[in-house]
Parts: sequence; structure tokens; C-alpha cells
Amino acid sequence: MRIQKSSRHRKITGDFGESLVLYLLSKTGFECARVDHTGIDLIARRPDSREVMGISVKSRCRSEGTEGTSININKDDIKKAKKACTAFGCKPYFAMVVDERGLIRVFLISVKNMLKLRPGGIKVAAWSMSDREIQRYRDNRKVKWLELGMHEGRWW
Repeated sequence: MRIQKSSRHRKITGDFGESLVLYLLSKTGFECARVDHTGIDLIARRPDSREVMGISVKSRCRSEGTEGTSININKDDIKKAKKACTAFGCKPYFAMVVDERGLIRVFLISVKNMLKLRPGGIKVAAWSMSDREIQRYRDNRKVKWLELGMHEGRWW
């Protein structure tokens, strides 16, 4: 049975992804905050260094049949993130949050390393969500990642 998502689900998904990344960073000692700025959603200071991260969060909720679909990141979004990070004196990062197949996956990577790993084309860098690429991300020490499992319960 396919469930019809609410008319605001895309916005709610984005807010959830930002809140989840913010929570996970805070839980691991980062001083962090949500910001309302073109190009970045979060600012976080690493607890073990002076590095300040400007993070753009891309969140997706994949319906049955669309699992494994890449997250397309417009090169304009990368430019906006870099510009915002220049203004705030931070290093640009992207976080990808994907809800699919009973898992919520979170990936965090610097823009520099993301473009080495997934350079993309002229207009778009595609963060592949194929099983093979997910294993590559897990094996790459420059990619921070985790998976949250969801178990069936009694929910509509």
C-alpha cells in the first residue's frame, strides 16, 4: 500500500534533516546552531579543533520504488555554500539525510572532498545512493556517516 504524503512533507523533511544533523553534532560535542542564510543551514565548531563548518543539508524521503535515487546537488548551491562560508569564516560541508528502505542515512563531507569523490557534471554533482556507492562512502574516512534503523510498530 502506497501512502500519500502530506502537502508539506518536503518542507517537513528538510526541517527534520537539519534538526537531525544538528542533534547528532551537538550530541558529539560540537557547538552548533541553525542559521537562516543563503547557502548554509548550520554552523558547527568541531570539539577537537578550531575548524568551523558551514553545512548545507540536503534531505530526501524516498518512496517505495525510488530507493537508491541520487541526491542531485546543483553547482549553484555549492557556490552559495562557499560564498556563505567565506562570509562567516568557515569551511563548506554538505550533509545528506535520506529516509529509505527502513533506514535513515546521514552523510557529512566537506565540499572539497565531496567534489573529489562525486565531481558530477557542469550543473550538478550527484550523491549516488546505490548500494555500491554507499559502501564506498562507508570505506572512505573523509565521509562521516551513520544509519538509523526503523522498526515496524503500530503507525498509520
